[in-house]
Amino acid sequence: MRRIGLLGGMSWESSALYYSAVNEGVREQLGGLHSADLVMVSVDFAEVERLQAQGEWERAGELLAAEAVRLERAGAECVVLCTNTMHKVADRVQAAVGIPLLHLADVTAAAVRDAGVGTVALLGTRFTMREAFYRERLASHGLEVLVPPAETQAELDRIIYDELVLGVVREESRAIYREAIAHLVGSGAAGVILGCTEIELLVRPEDAPVPTFPTTALHAAAAVRFALDED
Repeated sequence: MRRIGLLGGMSWESSALYYSAVNEGVREQLGGLHSADLVMVSVDFAEVERLQAQGEWERAGELLAAEAVRLERAGAECVVLCTNTMHKVADRVQAAVGIPLLHLADVTAAAVRDAGVGTVALLGTRFTMREAFYRERLASHGLEVLVPPAETQAELDRIIYDELVLGVVREESRAIYREAIAHLVGSGAAGVILGCTEIELLVRPEDAPVPTFPTTALHAAAAVRFALDED
C-alpha cells in the first residue's frame, strides 16, 4: 500500500471527512482490520484565511508548499490538498515536492465526464467560483462550467466561512443552496459540483434535481485508488 499525504486543516471540519473517507475506502477494498497508511499535516486555518482575505496568495503557496515537503519527508507518496480553494496555489505545492499532487479539479472533472455530464454548475467559495484557476481546469477537460451571479456567490461564501467551517449546519442555509442549484439547473446545468469541501456538510443528493459531485468524497476515493495502485 502506498502512503497518502493529507494536507488539511482548511477547515479541520472537512479534513475530518477526508480522514474518515480514506480509511473507510481502504477497509471496503481490503476488508478486515485494514486502514489507510497515511500521514497528515493540519494547518491553522485562521492564518490561511487571513492570507486569502488579504490576497497574499504567494505567501499562502509558500506556506502550503513547506507543509507538503514535510509530508514527503514523512514518507508520503502523494499529496492530497484537502481544500478546493487552495488549489489556486496547487502548482506551487506541486513544484516543491517530487511526488504527485492529486489535483482535485482533475479528479472531479473525470467523475463528471464519466457520468455523461457536459454542462455543470460549480458551487464553492467566492474565490473558486469567481476566479479562473478552478473553472479553467475543469474546462480543460471539455466541461462547460456555470456559476451563480455575484450576489448569490457572496451569500454562498458567507455560509461557508461563517457557518460551515465552524461546523454549523442550518436549514435556512440549505434552502439558500437549494435555490441557487435550482437556478443553475434552470440555466442548463446537468450536474452540480460541490466545489468546497465543507458544502458536503450541508447539501445532500436529494437537495438537487440533477447529480451532485461531492469533491471531498471523490478526492478521497482517488487517494484510495492511488494507495492501492489501482490507477
